[in-house]
Amino acid sequence: MESIRAEKVVKAFGETRALNGVSLEIHPGELFFLLGASGCGKSTLLRCIAGLETPNEGKIFFGDRDVTDLAPHKREAAMVFQSYALWPHLTVAKNISFGLEERKVPKDEIKRRVDEALEMVKMKGYGERSIDAMSGGQQQRVALARALVVRPKCLLLDEPLSNLDAQLRVEMRREIRRIVKEYGLTAVYVTHDQEEALAMADRMAILAGGVIEQLGAPEDIYRNPRSAYVAGFIGETNLLDGQFDHGFVDSIAKWGSIGIEGRVTDESWQPLAGDKVKISIRPEALRICDDGSIVGNVIEKVYLGQRIQYWVETVSGRLQVVELNPQRLYALGDAVKLTVNREDVIFLAK
Repeated sequence: MESIRAEKVVKAFGETRALNGVSLEIHPGELFFLLGASGCGKSTLLRCIAGLETPNEGKIFFGDRDVTDLAPHKREAAMVFQSYALWPHLTVAKNISFGLEERKVPKDEIKRRVDEALEMVKMKGYGERSIDAMSGGQQQRVALARALVVRPKCLLLDEPLSNLDAQLRVEMRREIRRIVKEYGLTAVYVTHDQEEALAMADRMAILAGGVIEQLGAPEDIYRNPRSAYVAGFIGETNLLDGQFDHGFVDSIAKWGSIGIEGRVTDESWQPLAGDKVKISIRPEALRICDDGSIVGNVIEKVYLGQRIQYWVETVSGRLQVVELNPQRLYALGDAVKLTVNREDVIFLAK
């Protein structure tokens, strides 16, 4: 296991700064996600960690080693690409062994380590198969085995599941997390898929415009977003335009004519009475009940088996509501009352 540390990393392409002074530390054995919209800088940061890009400023450390100017193959890290980058004319075993052959590892050792790598990704006996005969999920496992066979201390993954269908993505999420934890790897994983990150990550960093917007455990970022960007990016939310009314611990803001009690998650910011704010309420936090204080009518619904999505029109605007294991189904036009706990309402800088 090895830690990875970025210190004030800047990377520019012409006049565009893809990274603008990024600093973070990834703990040994951690499965760490870099997350954000296209162009946020997440892949550039991963490529700087891998040695495929050199920062204009700042440093990259693996443990106590400064690897900023070190060639990729000397960093004891292995990368898995979105495209898999497999050679179709080579067998599975030959694809996996390529890195070992480049390192002049003895043939007997290569065979043993290739067999071990295939076992790790649950593909024992597939060594002589053609890559062209592999499914997308199998090719992804081969790409993982090729990365693992060199026994890296750090595993770097650049949107590795984006080419797979939904069911395979779920399966491979479990496999990648199993491998990282079972074999004591430090892993950095780039994705734009929020569900993937929430399901797999130990911690994550949300990037926007080349800087880190928020860093923390998935549940903390989901429950306590510190900016409107993070709240809107991680999971679904009702992001409402409001006006702060009063309070510090027990804060209240107005959404149109509706008063909503909530809390501030950004400790560096305290709104004043009259300030414009964003109000974030997760759809599953809203509940339909007989004594709710928010009144509206169902204008749209989507039935999804164990949950149902409603859109409710109120005097102040529209709210999305998700009911889990619903006991009652509401029809379009039905009048409903909604309630939400204060802890589930977040006031954010506009």
